[in-house]
Amino acid sequence: MRRFLRLRGKVLHTDLRPGDGARPIVFLNSLGTDLRIWDAVMPGLPVDATILRHDKCGHGLSSGQSDSIADFAQDLVKTMDHLALSDALVVGLSIGGLIALQLADTRPDLVGGLILSNTSYRIGSAEMWQRRIDDLDIQGLTSMSAGVIERWLSPGFRDAHPVDTEGWRMMLARTPQAGYRAACAAIRDADLAAALPRLSCPVLCITGSDDTVTLPSIVADLARRIPGADLVTLEGVGHLPCLEVPDRVAELVSGMHGLLG
Repeated sequence: MRRFLRLRGKVLHTDLRPGDGARPIVFLNSLGTDLRIWDAVMPGLPVDATILRHDKCGHGLSSGQSDSIADFAQDLVKTMDHLALSDALVVGLSIGGLIALQLADTRPDLVGGLILSNTSYRIGSAEMWQRRIDDLDIQGLTSMSAGVIERWLSPGFRDAHPVDTEGWRMMLARTPQAGYRAACAAIRDADLAAALPRLSCPVLCITGSDDTVTLPSIVADLARRIPGADLVTLEGVGHLPCLEVPDRVAELVSGMHGLLG
């Protein structure tokens, strides 16, 4: 059920699939994407779980923008509180992983478990993200989108699915540039290393062997720093497993959901 919520001075676009009381599942999108990236994952998820997807501000159909991970997390806090969701399995992809870590540190009552996909406590360097922002100001997101999609998706997927690749590129190109720019600044300034030892919930980290954004070694380092975290590597997969292997992502989410009870 698609809903628009006015929270913290923003209109946030959400999709809530009600369940019958089982632990909720919350999905957090990557940079330059909207909640549609989870569409193909949804059919494989537990039928009794309430599932929340939402567009972070400045993306998809959500208004406003934010240049800090803490502010993105506060949007999610207000959304979950408004919808009376807590103790959720939170699935964060790329910048969504940073937001998930911030959420677990700020409001651990909202998080019963974490799946951190293709992410880390810090993604890239401040210099790299400043270059991205500078290029964005000069070229625009539409011009940059072809290069970004090559970093998102593995060569094998792009070769096998050229039409889907172009469709996802168009989603990126149509992301509001101000929202994308602000999110780049949020990633540039984020470092959640201090939050890792404080995590008390079960954590699963996911990486793709062909991910050139958050390399497998980076995600493996994240998993080593989190007490008790598990790590799964998806062979032949790039930065966005939910697009390339949605059935496998659904299997991992469902398995974690079952373990949490």
